[in-house]
Amino acid sequence: MHERPKEREEDVWRALVEPLVVSSIVTGAVTAISALLPSRTIAALVGFVFLGATWALVWRLDDAHVTSSGLALGGLVLPGRIDRAHFWQSTIRAIFWALLLAAITFGPFYFGWRMFWRPRGPFSFSTAWREIASEAFGQVVLIALPEEAFYRGYLQSRIERALPSRVKMFGASVGPALLVTSAIFALGHVATVRTPARLAVFFPSLAFGWLRKRTGGIGASVLFHAMCNIFSEGLGRGYGFY
Repeated sequence: MHERPKEREEDVWRALVEPLVVSSIVTGAVTAISALLPSRTIAALVGFVFLGATWALVWRLDDAHVTSSGLALGGLVLPGRIDRAHFWQSTIRAIFWALLLAAITFGPFYFGWRMFWRPRGPFSFSTAWREIASEAFGQVVLIALPEEAFYRGYLQSRIERALPSRVKMFGASVGPALLVTSAIFALGHVATVRTPARLAVFFPSLAFGWLRKRTGGIGASVLFHAMCNIFSEGLGRGYGFY
């Protein structure tokens, strides 16, 4: 017997309740942490919340569910012996796509950034390489990995089960889940730092979600996410905004 349209619509809404409720709870938790706790502990605790939620909702489940959510990380988080060939193939693919998207987008972003902020002085960057390495490590491990694991690994994958992708875009099948996840991602950033400019993260979020679909995992989106943060931070420091 064929499923009736009304029954299908009700199933879709029921399937959307979980990710929407979960994202609301997680956003509330990270907002409270950002508002109430010392600044030196915020990044680590927020990352813990994202990773904890992802573990509870995906990583503790069966291997097939973890893999379909793009959270296998080349097999690192799966039990048993790591397939080295698969791991390195996944790693090289992630690096390639992150670097390619950076090469395409960072130039236009630079000129757009200058038009928006209108820096008056010359660019000057004198940070030591040790500090740059520490910043890069923090961006990858404390910010990009936890956020991508939750938003692209859990949230986007979960919403997509209710609202399947139907549009092919540059080799990746995308749909409503990409837009909904990016909207939630942007609202979460505004909730923690209350300024409308934070809504702009909606646009790089589209790229993160596209990378997740194009590569089948979150590795490329983690790297590109961290690279975006580092590039933006470098511009701000180099032009003396902070």
